[in-house]
Amino acid sequence: MAVLGRTEIEVPRLGLGAMTWGDPKGLARLHPAKTAYGGAESAVEEAQAVSESLAAGVTLIDTAATYSGGAAELRLGELVAGKAVTVASKFPRGFFGFRADKFEEELRGSLTRLGRSKIELYQHHFPGPGTSIPDLMGRMADAVEAGKIGAIGVSNYSAAQMREAHAALAKRNIPLASNQVQYSLLYRRPEVDGVLGVCRELGVTLIAYSPLAMGMLSGKYSGDAKATGLRRLLPNFSRRGREAAAPVVNLLRQIGERHGKTAGQVALRWLIENPVVLPIPGAKNGRQARENAGALGWTLAPDEVEALDRASAAWRK
Repeated sequence: MAVLGRTEIEVPRLGLGAMTWGDPKGLARLHPAKTAYGGAESAVEEAQAVSESLAAGVTLIDTAATYSGGAAELRLGELVAGKAVTVASKFPRGFFGFRADKFEEELRGSLTRLGRSKIELYQHHFPGPGTSIPDLMGRMADAVEAGKIGAIGVSNYSAAQMREAHAALAKRNIPLASNQVQYSLLYRRPEVDGVLGVCRELGVTLIAYSPLAMGMLSGKYSGDAKATGLRRLLPNFSRRGREAAAPVVNLLRQIGERHGKTAGQVALRWLIENPVVLPIPGAKNGRQARENAGALGWTLAPDEVEALDRASAAWRK
């Protein structure tokens, strides 16, 4: 267990992403996450993902109001009712035009869909030109003081935006708990754009989404194996992208063989070895949740971490 940022909230070193959960209706069925990854075959499989995760001590589950048009929050709320979990969600429900004065409405919607009176970690999903960060942080601080939020997080914030949010919250004596950004062996930009450095400096947890590079680091898409859905159109999943990633995946396999672990478990462990970072791989079923949880309870040797750093240096840009 670790502490989330400089809050008093204890969290595991690994979370569970619930991006594709739920039963969306209408246009929500075309959400990019659903069309890229697909969803579970049934709610039973999602329930198994929860059970397997909790059994392994993975008690932080992350979702967002926009996932599946709100259906992911609904499903998560149903599955964790009465269970000892740390629920994290993100707002707003839409992608465009959010203003700080809409925050209270967004919070009410998330609380209702989740069926909770408090969200342990509530995160602003995307910064935008129409959103005043100081105003928004003030409103989120009000919600903390009202007992509706346990901790304040952000997502996809730059280093400068993190500093702005942190400074606004400091005036209320409330820490900025986390910044959720993309981070993996095949996407190391937080190391060079200042985000990881500011997380260390300010005591903010970096929550890593897409920690398996959308599945590429699992080793499933080596050779001629191709991804389905929207992923097949992304550069990493082209033949050239798969060939470029092959040395990293092969090294993950080699290291995994020494520890009795899979390539994906080693990739997650590389992130966990950094005390500032908390990866949240997604899982649609119990099998995937068990696989992810295998990243816990062991360590990489320093020379193995260094070897992975060198092998993935090209993605540090």
